[in-house]
Amino acid sequence: MQPAARWTLPLLLVGLIAQDCFSSKAEDRLFRKLFRRYNQFIRPVENVSDPVTVEFEVSISQLVKVDEVNQIMETNLWLRHIWNDYKLRWMPAEFDGIEFIRVPSNKIWRPDIVLYNNAVGDFLVEDKTKALLKFDGTITWVPPAIFKSSCPMDITYFPFDYQNCSMKFGSWTYDKAKIDLVLIGSKVNLKDFWESGEWEIIDAPGYKHDIKYNCCEEIYPDITYSFYIRRLPLFYTINLIIPCLLISFLTVLVFYLPSDCGEKVTLCISVLLSLTVFLLVITETIPSTSLVIPLIGEYLLFTMIFVTLSIVITVFVLNVHYRTPMTHTMPDWVRSVFLRVLPRIMLMRRPIDEDSKAGGLDSSGEAGGAGGGGGGGGGKGGKKRKNSLMQQVGGGSLNCLEFGDSKFSTVEGCTGKKGPCPCQNGKETPETPDMGKITRQLSPQSINTVVAFSVVSPEIKQAIESVKYIAENMRSRNKAKEVEDDWKYVAMVIDRIFLWVFVTVCVVGTVGLFLQPLCGFVS
Repeated sequence: MQPAARWTLPLLLVGLIAQDCFSSKAEDRLFRKLFRRYNQFIRPVENVSDPVTVEFEVSISQLVKVDEVNQIMETNLWLRHIWNDYKLRWMPAEFDGIEFIRVPSNKIWRPDIVLYNNAVGDFLVEDKTKALLKFDGTITWVPPAIFKSSCPMDITYFPFDYQNCSMKFGSWTYDKAKIDLVLIGSKVNLKDFWESGEWEIIDAPGYKHDIKYNCCEEIYPDITYSFYIRRLPLFYTINLIIPCLLISFLTVLVFYLPSDCGEKVTLCISVLLSLTVFLLVITETIPSTSLVIPLIGEYLLFTMIFVTLSIVITVFVLNVHYRTPMTHTMPDWVRSVFLRVLPRIMLMRRPIDEDSKAGGLDSSGEAGGAGGGGGGGGGKGGKKRKNSLMQQVGGGSLNCLEFGDSKFSTVEGCTGKKGPCPCQNGKETPETPDMGKITRQLSPQSINTVVAFSVVSPEIKQAIESVKYIAENMRSRNKAKEVEDDWKYVAMVIDRIFLWVFVTVCVVGTVGLFLQPLCGFVS
């Protein structure tokens, strides 16, 4: 048993080698027989009036690139050609049962099918690949090729755009009477398609057309494939749209920043500079075409105008904020609209001064100035603040002569008064008023009365005049401060108005620009 097993393996190897040798010899004989008198330049038809029927199919393996600027679509395709050559037939039994043979494509007749709308490179495919030949004369030739086809593109809704790129295949020299094209299937074969990271093929139907051109009388058939492709917008959404959206909403915060901090213009300029740098970075990403304005370009332009307007409005608001009575006079309509009407509409409440709550008129009997304003942001405002210095010097009036003392009965405001002076507590009126018993509020009239009709020392008179000067000075300062506060409140109201206006415009503009393409993308 061992000697038999020892010779079994070598005998099998020898048999296989001999079979391969015989098969190679049979294939060599077949090849020599087929191409001994074969002419690859003659159409393979028995009757010259008969057309060669060529079955055609396109299989796409990769969508290499879509160039929006040059309007070129680059694809990697496999072109399947199937036709019958009656001169390349044999009987398998005569050649050791060989039914298929691979032959060089440049040795056989091939249909000259080219890409009509080729943009760059050769129109014809290379003949380096071999063709599969069957014993009944059926030839299957599947050459791979990279085509750069011209494709008119509409980038209006970039980066949510759709494109329809067609590829037209047909014979360049043979009309329909010589070559008849037959479409295999109804669509491009996507079984071996390698998914692209930027584009998605939605559909790729194929159609056959018989067209008569102006140059010739013959009818030329062609097969056209329409590639409906959709851009995947995730990359552009993260790197373009979201940063622009954040910059737009950052601009809105300018109107919420108080004017007193002095950083409103700085924030505006910083946002504008960041947007400018961002535009310089993404210039190469956006399709550079002048035919249409892309959607992302419109949004960037909208954001740029948005930021620029915020700078202009901020400068105007700061101009209003720092106005004073020495430079501007507040018109009545501004006081009515911006201090009464608009604050109520904008739901703004102006803080009420504590001194205004205590109430009271000032020494001249006037009502409160424009600086108060509670509730809805009132007009000329709340009541004027009391003079703290006047309260310290004497909260009462020095005009004790207003009460009917006969000695000072000629003083203005004292005539007709009855009864003793309250500050004397029923005692006899002295020749000189008791300055330590002053209890009522000072007024210019009372001070003038005391100075004019009282027998006091020059030092006291000078002190009273100084108090009067200080009181008038503080009163004028309070009035100026109240007017300045009104201007600041007007600026605050303007800021609040444009805050809501810009928020509304930003939201409506963003939704309006991207709603239609987003709806189309989702559907």
